[in-house]
Amino acid sequence: MRIVVDWDLCESNGICEAVAPDVFELDEDENLVLKADPDAENRGRILQAVESCPKAALSLDESE
Repeated sequence: MRIVVDWDLCESNGICEAVAPDVFELDEDENLVLKADPDAENRGRILQAVESCPKAALSLDESE
Protein backbone atom coordinates (compact mmCIF):
# COMPACT_ATOMS: atom_id res chain seq x y z
CA MET A 1 0.00 0.00 0.00
CA ARG A 2 1.25 3.47 -0.84
CA ILE A 3 -0.25 6.93 -0.61
CA VAL A 4 -0.78 8.74 -3.90
CA VAL A 5 -1.10 12.53 -3.90
CA ASP A 6 -2.50 14.42 -6.88
CA TRP A 7 -0.37 17.54 -6.42
CA ASP A 8 -2.52 19.47 -8.92
CA LEU A 9 -5.58 18.99 -6.68
CA CYS A 10 -3.95 19.25 -3.24
CA GLU A 11 -4.64 22.58 -1.52
CA SER A 12 -2.64 21.68 1.61
CA ASN A 13 -5.61 22.43 3.85
CA GLY A 14 -4.31 20.09 6.57
CA ILE A 15 -7.28 17.82 7.15
CA CYS A 16 -5.11 14.78 6.45
CA GLU A 17 -2.54 16.06 8.94
CA ALA A 18 -5.23 16.45 11.60
CA VAL A 19 -6.44 12.88 11.03
CA ALA A 20 -3.04 11.17 10.71
CA PRO A 21 -0.27 13.48 11.95
CA ASP A 22 2.25 10.65 12.05
CA VAL A 23 1.91 10.27 8.25
CA PHE A 24 1.00 13.73 6.89
CA GLU A 25 2.49 17.11 7.70
CA LEU A 26 2.41 20.65 6.33
CA ASP A 27 5.85 22.23 6.14
CA GLU A 28 6.74 25.88 6.84
CA ASP A 29 5.50 26.83 3.35
CA GLU A 30 2.19 25.01 3.91
CA ASN A 31 3.09 22.24 1.45
CA LEU A 32 2.01 18.68 2.16
CA VAL A 33 4.79 16.30 3.17
CA LEU A 34 4.44 12.54 3.60
CA LYS A 35 6.33 11.74 6.79
CA ALA A 36 6.01 7.96 6.80
CA ASP A 37 5.07 5.05 4.61
CA PRO A 38 1.67 3.57 5.39
CA ASP A 39 1.59 0.40 7.43
CA ALA A 40 -1.02 -1.81 9.04
CA GLU A 41 -0.83 0.12 12.31
CA ASN A 42 -1.95 3.44 10.81
CA ARG A 43 -4.09 2.10 7.95
CA GLY A 44 -7.40 3.14 9.51
CA ARG A 45 -6.32 6.74 10.01
CA ILE A 46 -4.85 6.89 6.51
CA LEU A 47 -8.13 5.66 5.01
CA GLN A 48 -9.99 8.28 7.04
CA ALA A 49 -7.59 10.99 5.81
CA VAL A 50 -8.05 9.89 2.18
CA GLU A 51 -11.83 9.92 2.55
CA SER A 52 -11.76 13.30 4.33
CA CYS A 53 -9.78 15.15 1.67
CA PRO A 54 -12.16 17.84 0.33
CA LYS A 55 -10.38 17.94 -3.05
CA ALA A 56 -10.03 14.13 -3.41
CA ALA A 57 -6.29 14.68 -3.86
CA LEU A 58 -5.35 11.56 -1.87
CA SER A 59 -5.74 7.93 -2.80
CA LEU A 60 -4.22 4.58 -1.91
CA ASP A 61 -2.47 2.27 -4.31
CA GLU A 62 -2.84 -1.24 -2.96
CA SER A 63 -1.42 -3.06 -5.96
CA GLU A 64 1.73 -4.15 -4.14
